[in-house]
Amino acid sequence: MPIVIPKALPAYKILSEENIFVMGSVRAETQDIRPIELAIVNLMPTKIETETQLLRLISNSPLQVKVTLIKTDSYTPTHVSGEHLSRFYKNFDEVRERRFDGLIITGAPVETLEFEEVKYWKELTEIMDWAEKAVTSTLFICWGAQAGLYYHYGIKKHLLPKKLFGIYKNSAVNPYDPLLKGMDDVFNIPMSRHTEIDQAAAQAVPELEILARGKECGISILKSRDDKKIFLTGHSEYDRDTLYKEYTRDLDKGEPIEPPVNYFTERGDAVNVSWKSAANLIFYNWLNYYVYQVTPYDIES
Repeated sequence: MPIVIPKALPAYKILSEENIFVMGSVRAETQDIRPIELAIVNLMPTKIETETQLLRLISNSPLQVKVTLIKTDSYTPTHVSGEHLSRFYKNFDEVRERRFDGLIITGAPVETLEFEEVKYWKELTEIMDWAEKAVTSTLFICWGAQAGLYYHYGIKKHLLPKKLFGIYKNSAVNPYDPLLKGMDDVFNIPMSRHTEIDQAAAQAVPELEILARGKECGISILKSRDDKKIFLTGHSEYDRDTLYKEYTRDLDKGEPIEPPVNYFTERGDAVNVSWKSAANLIFYNWLNYYVYQVTPYDIES
């Protein structure tokens, strides 16, 4: 089944060329089917790349998924044109009276700031409060996961001695959870962050369940026991070259950065993609078991 996005969205052409079934809204409206309504709060500066990465993973299911992109009013990004934002994104005020089956809150390059110092923090907390009542299940990614854990459970983050940067091995703590269905005993997840959540505090919250962790990267996947919130501390959505772009960007800025671990081949002249199958399963399982199978048929009920 397709994902439903505007034909003019840059991701439409990219995904079509990859033989991913994308559909414009006009054609979708003629089908006698109730699509899964999914909203994405895209806080990443690389808006178009992040849109494409997430839509690619969302497309890997038999469900028809209609996507609404949401931007913040309290901060205007500088890495994407205003035309793109006004054409393809909605403000929170435009959707706050709606209900959605699923919501994704992305990462953001603000992790070294205190949460309350982030320009759009108040607006983001309003979105998280709204999601508690208006969304069946929310997927939080990287800084988005840290923000959700802090706001909902008071779990703080702290600065790491150096950036956690590369591809890290993880194992399931609960291999029978539906989110990890079909996963190998060991699976890889890209990480790119300067901070981590307080591991002991997360383990002490009875409303949370840890699903996966890695020796080097710590807790990588956890969820609320009511299944309404899934937290991913890494970036499973990343493309083949995303870490490379971040690496060269930091080098060009003169910032201290080491090559991403477990990312390049042994000869160092190519990228070893080893996380895509796990990423597809995580997003597929979330859409299937945590959204589609439990969301009401009448979404407004």
